[in-house]
Parts: sequence; C-alpha cells; structure tokens
Amino acid sequence: MSKEKTKQLHKDVAPFAKSDLKKSIVQMLNTIPPIFVLWFLAYQSIEVSVVLTVALSIVAAFFVVRTFIIFHDCTHGSFFRDKKANNIVGTITGVLTLFPYEKWKREHSIHHASSSNLDKRGVGDIWVLTVEEYENASKLTRLAYRFYRSPLVLFGFGPLYLVLITGRFNRKDARKKERMNTYLINIILVALYSVLIAVVGWKAFLLIQGTMMFTAAALGIWLFYIQHTFEDSYFEEETDWDYVKAAVEGSSYYQLPRVLQWATGNIGFHHVHHLAPRVPNYNLEMAHELTPPLHKATTITLKTSLESLRYRLYDPVNKKFITFKEAKQFAEKKKLSLDLKPKRTRLQ
Repeated sequence: MSKEKTKQLHKDVAPFAKSDLKKSIVQMLNTIPPIFVLWFLAYQSIEVSVVLTVALSIVAAFFVVRTFIIFHDCTHGSFFRDKKANNIVGTITGVLTLFPYEKWKREHSIHHASSSNLDKRGVGDIWVLTVEEYENASKLTRLAYRFYRSPLVLFGFGPLYLVLITGRFNRKDARKKERMNTYLINIILVALYSVLIAVVGWKAFLLIQGTMMFTAAALGIWLFYIQHTFEDSYFEEETDWDYVKAAVEGSSYYQLPRVLQWATGNIGFHHVHHLAPRVPNYNLEMAHELTPPLHKATTITLKTSLESLRYRLYDPVNKKFITFKEAKQFAEKKKLSLDLKPKRTRLQ
C-alpha cells in the first residue's frame, strides 16, 4: 500500500475517532449493572440448581468481557473525551475485570506499536516463533513452546495465569504511577472479595466468581488469539514492517452473530481498531462499513476460526502460519535436499 493510500485511509477513518458521551454512558448502564444482577441471581439459585448457578455465571462472563472492552477503550483514551474520566472509569472497570489499568495501558500501547513486527515481539502479545527459530531452538525451548501453544494451556491455564499472576504484579521497569495503580486495584480487590466471602461463603464465591472470571478470561484470550492468528496473517521484520498493513492484514475481521458481536463490544472489527485505536468500540462497525478498503481485511467466522487452533509457527518465507506437522515435513524435505546435493571432492 502506497504512502498516499495510507494517508487517505487514515483520513477516511478519522471521523469515527470521536467518543459520544451519551453512547458511552448507555453502554456502561447496559453492561456493568447486569453483572451484579446475574451474580445475585446465581447466588440465589445455588440451592435450586448448581447447573443453573454455573449457567448464570457464564452469562455474566460475557458482560465481564463487554466491561473489559470499556476498560480497553479507556486505555486508548477513546471512551471519553476527558482524560480524567477515562482514567477513573478505566480503574473501576479494571477492578471488575481484574486488570491493572495503568500497567495494561502501557503494555497494550507497546502491542499496537509493534504488532506483527518480527523484531519487536514479547510485550502484550502471544508467544510466536518462526519456523527457523523453532528449528534452531533448544529441546527445552521447543518443549516449552509446544506446551505454551497447546489449546489446553492457552485457554485452560492461561486465564488463571493472566488474572492471578501477571495481572497482580508490576513490571520491573514500571513507573510510580503504574505501580501505585496496580497496588490500588489489588487492595480494592482484596477488600471487596473479603466482604463477598464473608457474606456468601468461600464455596459460593469460588463457584460464581471463579466460573465467571475464568470464562471471561478464556474468552478474552480466544478473541485476542483469533484476531492475530490466522493462516495468512501479516508479519514482517522491522525494515519491511508497515503500520497500516499490520493493522489491515495482520488483524482479522471476526464476523460474529449479532448477539456475540454485542457481547464482545464489536472487538471483532479488530483491523479497524488497530488502524485507528482512538475509534470507540461503538463506532468500529460503522467505520468498517463506510470505509471500502477495510473490507479487504481477512474475514473469519465462528466456524473457520476453529482452524486457527492448528497453527503453531509462522513461516516468513511463505507468509503464513503453519502446523507443527507441516514444519516437520518442511524440515525433512530440507534435510533430504541437502543430503542429495552433490558434494565437492578435492582432486588428488
């Protein structure tokens, strides 16, 4: 994409990068209160049916995901025009979703600035190795990578690690503001959870809150995974990396049924979000529909998204994700070609 087209695309999307106070307030009202209502109903249903309690907790998890999108918009300064309002609501929703606002804000900004850049991986993204990196890695690193990329680990252990470990501790290079915000959220969570446990008991608390937050975190990881892990996803080294291409070609358009699109705060229009992070979630669909060049983004459906679970390594040569099996076949062919290559002999 030429620089002229890049500039034009930014101009086309710019009008949508404006928050609407009324829409933001309405979204908060139809997103956050339902969490408390469903939590209460789940608790009341324990004596009736544990299955019903779990079901209500799972429904509540979708509202937690939607709350996270509000949190996410606040980190980009797109949910409100006022910076202070974004910080306050971002911290509150950080408590509800178990994420430290300032820490996540910093790491996510790094993710946006380096997404799909092979030379700047490691912060705010999922661990990705290229075929060559995997081939040259030690057995221990290969084992760790296989373990990490296993769906059971990513979506089973991953949610626990995300909310109980990485979300509770600061980075070593964290600034004072970032550290204090993490401490504040942790203190509020300890106080809030202590009261809840005292009122409903630890068993009911774990059943409801545990189910709700685990499900929400797993859904969040899945959404992030599928929006950057698809067969022809864009990845380039620093010298050839392009921000717009990384946004439009390195982020997918996850086409979801209306109910799920609403529950996930339109984050399926991830290509739009990466192109223009200041576009609030409730304007993402409109920006996509009214900007024809964005229609070229890779479209993934619920059915086709399951195929991405197979992808493990990125192949920079063929510009696509491949499976471990395909990587093994490539390695065997490479070895065979080297074995068949005529060897030079020195004349006696």
